[in-house]
Amino acid sequence: MPRSNRPRRAVSGRTATGRAAAGKAAKPGTRGGPVPELDLERARSGIARRESAPDGEWMVRSITAAKAGKTYICPGCFTAVLPGVAHLVVWSEDHIFGAAAGLAERRHWHSNCWTSRSYRYR
Repeated sequence: MPRSNRPRRAVSGRTATGRAAAGKAAKPGTRGGPVPELDLERARSGIARRESAPDGEWMVRSITAAKAGKTYICPGCFTAVLPGVAHLVVWSEDHIFGAAAGLAERRHWHSNCWTSRSYRYR
């Protein structure tokens, strides 16, 4: 009869190999140990998304309030983005000198300032 690839079920008070646990706590994430809870906000932040607008292609990354540790000036309203305030980091994807130059010129925007910015040209 072929062997099953499934792990064996632990017997109460014993590990899967049959030896007693002897008072040791299992590591988080291992079989029998507590599984850490997934932080969805942490998983979503740090991933840049591409936005198309009349003024070009933009990469937008959201920064959570817990990760915001410095003060920046928002180019939309020219006021400070304070530490502890969730905001957006935005850079140009179609910069005239390339993507690396666009990344070097990234700016920190208030979320509302970014969504309500004007596309009018003078």
